[in-house]
This record gives sequence, C-alpha cells and structure tokens, in this order.
Amino acid sequence: MTIDFTPSWLDADLATSRDTVDRFVETEMLPGDEAARHRGNVGHEIWRLAGALGMLCVDIPEAYGGAGGDFRHECIFHEAMARRGLTGFNAAVHSIAAHYIVNHGTEAQKRRFVPKLASGECVGAIAMTEPAAGSDLQGLRLRARREGDHYVLNGSKTFISNGLLAELVIVVAKTDPSLGAKGTSLFIVETKDLAGYRVGRVLDKIGMKAQDTSELFFDDVRVPADQLLGETEGQGFFQLMSDLPYERTIIAAIAVAAMEGALAATLTYVQERKAFGQAVADFQITRHKLAELATQIKVARCFVDRCIEQRAAGQLDAVTASMAKQWTTDLQGRVIDDCLQLFGGYGYMNEYPIARMYVDARVQRIYGGTNEVMKELVARALF
Repeated sequence: MTIDFTPSWLDADLATSRDTVDRFVETEMLPGDEAARHRGNVGHEIWRLAGALGMLCVDIPEAYGGAGGDFRHECIFHEAMARRGLTGFNAAVHSIAAHYIVNHGTEAQKRRFVPKLASGECVGAIAMTEPAAGSDLQGLRLRARREGDHYVLNGSKTFISNGLLAELVIVVAKTDPSLGAKGTSLFIVETKDLAGYRVGRVLDKIGMKAQDTSELFFDDVRVPADQLLGETEGQGFFQLMSDLPYERTIIAAIAVAAMEGALAATLTYVQERKAFGQAVADFQITRHKLAELATQIKVARCFVDRCIEQRAAGQLDAVTASMAKQWTTDLQGRVIDDCLQLFGGYGYMNEYPIARMYVDARVQRIYGGTNEVMKELVARALF
C-alpha cells in the first residue's frame, strides 16, 4: 500500500484532463528544461503550443477564448509542472493577467485581449513591483499622465515574471499620486513594436533559472485611453486586492505539488543508494524522517484541496488564501530541505532535480506577498 496524495477534487473528467496535461508536460516541456535554464527563458514556441492545445486559461469562459473550466482545471497544469520541478513556464502569472481583464475589464477589453492570452498568441505578465516599491502600492512611482486620447507612461518595473517574453503586460501605474493607493490604475499594454518600451536584463536569480524575470522600462510610452483597465481611473488598488486570493491559492497548490514531487524523487533515491552495505531506505532514521515528511505533505494536501474546492465554488476568503500561501510555502522550504539532506552530497549537485527544487522553492515565500505580509493579514482578522 502506498500513501495516496490524489486531490480530493479530482473526479473522472478531471483525471482525464490531468492525464492529458501530464503527457504534454512530460513530452513537450520536460525535455527542453535544461536548455531553457541555460538560455534563461522557455521561448515563445512552447507558449504557442500550449495555447493551441488548450492548456492556457482553462478556467476562463469560452466566450473569451478559454476552456470554460473552473479553478480545479487550472490547478492541474500548475501542479503538473511543480511536481516535476519545472519553474520556467509561468502559467500562473499569465492566468492572473487574463483574470484581471475578465474580472475588471470592459466587454470590449475582454473580447479583444483575453483570447490572445488563451491561445498563447500573447504571453502575459503583471508589472507591479518597482525598484523602491513592492507590497506597498503607495510607494509606486511609475506615472500615467492623460494626454488627449492616450496615457503617457514613464517609470520602471523590476522582478517581472515572463518579462522578456511578455507581449501583453498589465501595468500598475499612478494616475493621481496625491490620492495614495486610491490614485492607482491598471493598464493593458501590448508590447510589440511599442515605442518607448524596453525590456532590461533578465535578472540573475539564485533559482528559477528558466524563468525570464526581467526589468521593464517605460519612457514616454503612449497607451490608448481605452486600454485603462475598466475605463475608470483610481480602481487599481481594488482590482489588485480582489484578485490576490486567486494568485495565493495557486502558489499554495504549487507548493504542495512540489513537495509531492520532491518526496517521490527522494523515495526512489534512498532505495537505490547504498551506505554501509545497505540501502539508505533501510535505516530507521531515514524511514522515520520520510514518515514525517509524508504526513506533513498529506496534511498540506488536505488543506489546499479544501481551498481549491472553495475557490472553484467562489467561496474562498482572502484570509484563508493568505494562510494557505504562508503555511504551505514555509513548509515547502522545510520539506525539500529535508529531502535534499537524504541525497547527501548529490543533493547539492544541480544535475539532480532535488537541488533545483530546493533553490526554486525559496522565492515562494516572497512573491505573491511576502509571508510576513500574509501573517499580518491573518493577524488583522483575529482582532
């Protein structure tokens, strides 16, 4: 008997979808991961292919080019990649960008831009963080000034996932700096041949080497006024806050799947590796450690499955999503660290997936809102 980590929400139809996604990840994505890590990005071709095969924006309504599924369908793809240590193809940010438009855009904006994301014609990104501003939106400096039927954008962004490959960027800008967070607006920016728009360097990170996390620069970039998300200035803070639970639940699902993948790789290794004339798996200290890890992962799976089910039903609150993001990503770091230890010196070698999973896990506690911010959000709900 083996411990069953199958999601509680995986019915027969979803299981069929997962099989299809698993085959795609194994045959189309995994073989190119090594080259992508050296190159610093996965390339546009795999995005186009994923879109053509219906892997993108699967929880977006069919009217806007999506597959018409729900959040459970969306999580299948993210988990399939995380379980195999694939972190270069940031479908999560891409999906979140689409959801900003679906949830807050005008009907014309939805019909114009979302199908391009669902088909993979455009890679999506979200430009929020700046060199001097992260979670604190009041510190943003990128300015959007209205000039006739355009807005003129000036400023810079950093740590932008999908930044190099992005062809559609949701840009967070200040339309009225005197109003603080209430003076924030979002813009839909198509980047191809856009005058004044420039991608800086792909940032040299300790992990996620295949992910094109980049700097973006806006120098007198002119954006048509009808690409202000929702067409009303000052709604940016509300728009950002309302979609954060979606992002944080995806991060939690990725954390659980990454732990499951790390455990599976470790179980295989300790049964094959010999020490003092016996398999490493035969030592009691190894077996008990693996029992602890399996228990922790199972608990995390149960909690996150409940969050996924609630999100699919439109019932997940922001505080629970913050709990899930903080707790699972903290646990992810500890679990993968323990798994790496069981690999001994080989765990420190990049040729072993466990080493990559270890460094890739670190940023999970930072993006989507740092875990310190998550704790503060939960604490506020207690008083």
